[in-house]
Amino acid sequence: MANAGACDGRRSAAGMGVYELVRSEDAAGPALDLEAGRCGPPPTAKASPAAPRQQRLVSLDVFRGITVLLMIIVDDAGSFLPAMNHSPWEGVTIADFVMPFFLFIVGVALALAYKRVPDKLDATRKATLRALKLFCVGLVLQGGFFHGVRSLTFGVDITQIRLMGILQRIAIAYLVTALCQIWLKGDDDVDSGLDLIKRYRYQLLAGLLITITYMVLLYGTYVPDWEYRISGPGSTEKTFTVKCGVRGDSGPGCNAVGMIDRKILGIQHLYGRPVYARSQVLIKSRACIMLIRHLHSVCINSSLL
Repeated sequence: MANAGACDGRRSAAGMGVYELVRSEDAAGPALDLEAGRCGPPPTAKASPAAPRQQRLVSLDVFRGITVLLMIIVDDAGSFLPAMNHSPWEGVTIADFVMPFFLFIVGVALALAYKRVPDKLDATRKATLRALKLFCVGLVLQGGFFHGVRSLTFGVDITQIRLMGILQRIAIAYLVTALCQIWLKGDDDVDSGLDLIKRYRYQLLAGLLITITYMVLLYGTYVPDWEYRISGPGSTEKTFTVKCGVRGDSGPGCNAVGMIDRKILGIQHLYGRPVYARSQVLIKSRACIMLIRHLHSVCINSSLL
């Protein structure tokens, strides 16, 4: 009643040119709207809908933590525990599962992140930037920017920088998978296993084409003989010749993947301690080749005498 009276009093005073505001703190009634010049109920603020809280896949987070822990153990204990070190070439140890585990985590995270893509161009731009950032971090961490305590130098030799490390490869795999998930995923409803295959048929086709291309290059490319140099004590370089001339070899020295890396990236931009340079089998084979050559020259000289 107090507020109603105040409203009536204001109306009558407005005609006389007098404005008087009467407000009671404990009065419950229509409030005065001074700007609109009318009485009415107090405006109620619309409750803004709470942003949906993003739920995380706990199992994936736990698996990521286990993988990071395994990586730390491998880096610290791999030097004195053979079971925790990487396999030189053939075979597998627990350390060889670290990178595949990370790739698995990336794939699952991409499937969840790009489940619904309202703007494909914007999603492509963000995925490309994220891949470039990861690639640059890999260049800094594994490209030669960090040196040992006893081999400190100023700057980095760009002609010797390692271009393709672990993070760089993960960045490329991430970008390819993200583009497939953004642009190739279907909108079919999934009610059975066949529907799942139909929805991801283009991703499966892309993976099949990549696998076939890799297998054709690996087992169909001819690998000729090639040479490499190793700096020995006193800054002396030793040149070694790797005898290949084969197709489909999966060894460390004569596989097609290594040849393509050497041709495209250059051997100076690859890993500094490759398997073919520190393998006992290859060292023995080089010693046998040198012995055979020596015996052959001895036989030739003796026949001439």
